[in-house]
Amino acid sequence: MNVRRNGSVGGFKVKFYRGFCIALTLAVALPVSISSAYAQEATATASQNKASKNLKRKIAVGRFTNETRYGQTLLRDANLDPLGKQAVDILAAHLVQTGKFLVFERTDTSQIDTEQRRIGAKNELVGVDTLIIGSIVEFGRSEDGKRGVFNRQRVQRAQAKVAIRLVDVRTGLAFFSATGAGEATTEAKTTFGIGSTAQFDGTLTDKALSAAIVDVLEEMSNTIQARQWRTDILAVEDGQVYVSGGPSQGLVPGDRLIVMKAGKTVTSSQTGIGIELPSTEVAELEVVSSFGSGDLGEGSISRVISGSVKEHSSNIYVVSI
Repeated sequence: MNVRRNGSVGGFKVKFYRGFCIALTLAVALPVSISSAYAQEATATASQNKASKNLKRKIAVGRFTNETRYGQTLLRDANLDPLGKQAVDILAAHLVQTGKFLVFERTDTSQIDTEQRRIGAKNELVGVDTLIIGSIVEFGRSEDGKRGVFNRQRVQRAQAKVAIRLVDVRTGLAFFSATGAGEATTEAKTTFGIGSTAQFDGTLTDKALSAAIVDVLEEMSNTIQARQWRTDILAVEDGQVYVSGGPSQGLVPGDRLIVMKAGKTVTSSQTGIGIELPSTEVAELEVVSSFGSGDLGEGSISRVISGSVKEHSSNIYVVSI
């Protein structure tokens, strides 16, 4: 299109023509900007997915006892602790329901041993990374009531507090502790003799205890997941490294792993305790495929990206990046 010297184009002023050019430029540039935004969002999403990747840790609930006066008798012993056993079952159930952990039985191992002997199976309890130890430190029930000329009110209340510790089974170190509190109430009202008349509500005990455990569950779960995931090498054959763990634990093709060589253990003259020297990196692996089935029966085949893994050794282990 020709632009006249007098500043008009086909009867229109040049400023209108230039405005049209600017608008056209913006219209063309807009999809490019949107595409860039989509690319940035996709990159951010990929980074977030990588950060939120969950590899299941192996955990077990070891001891959970009732340290309060509630429910205690002179005949009470380790096998007669219904409130403590209830706390174990509630905690284990919540941990299993999260789908983030492999939860192993420790409180009823005698029953497992009995069943294994019956079917002739070898006793091969799997070692865990973290042992959960806890106790009920506070528990109580109360009842409040109000009575008027024409109405009556009754409120039952149960309160519980639990203390939980996480212990590293390799060192015996308690690396986390927290307390959780919970409360449950039920209320009944009558007016002119009409309304609900609540009897003793035994379920409040269960609800208060469950609420106390849930109160500390998220912080405890995040602490366990923040610790480094660790597994072992099954075999090294034909340049391929076979490691324990697969999709059921969150290990999938493309994941990167680091092979570490444990440092030797030396005895401290100050404490008399053996201290492990820092581990050293041996190689980096990339998961190629998986084999087997089930949480404990799966393995992964990986290739060496850098370094070398010549043979399987007891002082060699694998961690996630």
